[in-house]
Amino acid sequence: MPLVMTAPHDELHRATDWSAAAWAGVIAGVVFMMLEMGMVSLFMGESPWAPPHMIAAMALGKDVLPRPDTYAPFTAKIMTTAMVIHMMLSVVYGLIVGWLVHRFDRAGGLAIGALFGIAIYVVNFYLIAPALFPWFQMVQNWISAFAHTVFGLVAGGAYMALRKPKHAAAR
Repeated sequence: MPLVMTAPHDELHRATDWSAAAWAGVIAGVVFMMLEMGMVSLFMGESPWAPPHMIAAMALGKDVLPRPDTYAPFTAKIMTTAMVIHMMLSVVYGLIVGWLVHRFDRAGGLAIGALFGIAIYVVNFYLIAPALFPWFQMVQNWISAFAHTVFGLVAGGAYMALRKPKHAAAR
């Protein structure tokens, strides 16, 4: 099925539903975090708390990263910091996904969302991380790439499911 833009006369596709986009980011962010933590534990034998430690280190500094060959512990401070950062980014990314996909049908929205997830992975892990957060370079792997692709796919799908026609959103 080709990606075709819906005609502008269709109320559902005329404008971005920003509320749906923000919620799509939240939903995709929760799915991403659970998937990433589970896959790191299942496939790498690492602590599921390692990804939150890496995210929290963006604000708290690299001293919160577990030493090599140690099991990252759960701490409320690390998890809270990581979730605040992660959810803020997820909402921003959800808004972008909503804006990108609002004129497309479901298949187009899913495809564009997945491509956006891959783009987030490439930009964050290969452009931003080396300059600002070098500890993320150690997770330039298929798990992170897959989780980011799923993030975009879920964000696109959630947006498609949640969006409302402009006249319905005003009620």
